[in-house]
Amino acid sequence: MSGEQDTSTQLATFAGGCFWCMVKPFHQWPGVIRVTSGYTGGNTVNPTYEEVCTGTTGHVEAVEIEFQPSVISYDTILDVFWKQIDPTDDGGQFCDRGSSYRTAIFYHTEEQKQTAEASKSRLAASGIFTRPIVTPILPATAFYPAESYHQDFYQKNKAHYERYRNASGRDEFIRRHWSNP
Repeated sequence: MSGEQDTSTQLATFAGGCFWCMVKPFHQWPGVIRVTSGYTGGNTVNPTYEEVCTGTTGHVEAVEIEFQPSVISYDTILDVFWKQIDPTDDGGQFCDRGSSYRTAIFYHTEEQKQTAEASKSRLAASGIFTRPIVTPILPATAFYPAESYHQDFYQKNKAHYERYRNASGRDEFIRRHWSNP
């Protein structure tokens, strides 16, 4: 029917180190409905932030993005993701070290898996990074939203977020590697 808008949505889930820094880059795009900070990839049901930080739950800090593929493609969302992380670091991200700060792409469909693998291959072939791309592409598992104080942290605690982000080294890395972050 003409004139009707496609309102179907999909999920994309990414781990990119501190989830505070992974929300704002996606919020800015038309077609992104919501970005939720949380935990995934582990074996503890409904873990807390404190439990995840111990590194014993197997979870990583992640964001779950609900988006309209008729407005923004999964490939575009992947491009945004790659430009927020150091995909060559498997020990954490920037100032945050440890297993809960590793990077990962969690696919929800076979099509997402194939698109993510192609995106990773293009990045590896681009020559932007001299070290291997180590970000794994894994099947999505249960996603547990983080505590409410972590949600939209960049909006709720702007000064704290800006101080943390500036000191983390993330923005300097992005500037060095991407001419148009």
